Amino acid sequence: MKKRFTSGFSLVELTLALGVASFCLIALVGLMPVGVMTNRNATSQTAATNIMAAVVADLRATPTFNTSSTEFGIIFGTNATLYFDGTGQFATSLGANSRYQLNVTWYGSAGLGYADLKVTWPAPATAANASGFAEMFAAFHRN
Repeated sequence: MKKRFTSGFSLVELTLALGVASFCLIALVGLMPVGVMTNRNATSQTAATNIMAAVVADLRATPTFNTSSTEFGIIFGTNATLYFDGTGQFATSLGANSRYQLNVTWYGSAGLGYADLKVTWPAPATAANASGFAEMFAAFHRN
């Protein structure tokens, strides 16, 4: 008589494998909020950088005989606050769709001006309780 061996897993092996798999899944589920938060912060940081780059490009492209920028209407030498929504549209006042707040602070003389651009989010937050910010310092020769 030949003995037949059937291969398979015992109940103990199966229980241990399910325990190890569930432990790994719990660790992965615990990391999901961290990943989502990191993704949100990276997206906001990129949008803030793009806003500042657009404003600096607008200010640098403004002819020297103009006192304000052509696209955003920022007056050279005068501090300004602009609000941007998620699509990049700007407004001069805080609105329901405002997501980012840009503060432009001017330093220097009339011929050579320095601008400190700081974007904070969310837009209604103050600098002390903002979720994040990005800042840039730019020089403008206006002679």
